[in-house]
Amino acid sequence: MSLRDLATRGWARFRADAASRAWAKAAREVGQRVLADPAMQAAWLQCEGTWFVGVDALPNAADGAISEVTLEGPAIRALAPLPALHRAQLSVTYPGYPRPRAHESAAAFRYRSRRDAAHVDGITAEGPDRRRVVTEPHAFILGVPLNAAEPGASPLVVWEGSHHVMGAALRKAFAAVAPRDRATLDVTEVYQNARREVFAQCPRVPLPAAPGEALVLHRHILHGIAPWQEGARADGPGRMIAYFRPICADGLVGWLDETRLF
Repeated sequence: MSLRDLATRGWARFRADAASRAWAKAAREVGQRVLADPAMQAAWLQCEGTWFVGVDALPNAADGAISEVTLEGPAIRALAPLPALHRAQLSVTYPGYPRPRAHESAAAFRYRSRRDAAHVDGITAEGPDRRRVVTEPHAFILGVPLNAAEPGASPLVVWEGSHHVMGAALRKAFAAVAPRDRATLDVTEVYQNARREVFAQCPRVPLPAAPGEALVLHRHILHGIAPWQEGARADGPGRMIAYFRPICADGLVGWLDETRLF
């Protein structure tokens, strides 16, 4: 696949090579130390011990290097030049996922179980009424699996083509408000209505992947984590993926731009 798939499908898979496998190996070794840290467990182990959320938990450098191993590979070359990178999310799921997250309502847990907690990154629920606002306008999502895992071991899932539906709905919503009001625009109903349309018309596609492969997602694609199927196995206690989500340099303007791929 190539970045052309990012435009049409909303996701692209890039093969592993020696350099990307070396980075995945180094990141896994560091990640295992992170997972063993009691403070990190207290901060990030959720869903009754079945999901280590791990936001900003991987201590990579701004160029993505970890343990002096450079972040390289076909996906990195396709996305070049990369912006300065944040510390990667270390997302690890374990057998039994999902279980209810702390303070999660029954309805929210049903959505996690039946719809993979499907969401668009950067659109967050704010305030006591949990209204949706675009708080993190990402340029793209880059996921690099760190260990081998069977297809049933809680893979990333996407709704293929959903970036077209979500993007069109969000652009229409933002076009109706003045630029000064965009940062606080409540998109709750727009988001929920578009999500229902996606579930009705876009295919759900699981994306299991091997260490060193890379999955690049369009910033508007609906995606989530599948339940761990009984009997599925991973090389290690759980399925490990590192995620990078750099912010668009021009913020919401770039995030909304239909002509901009990433």
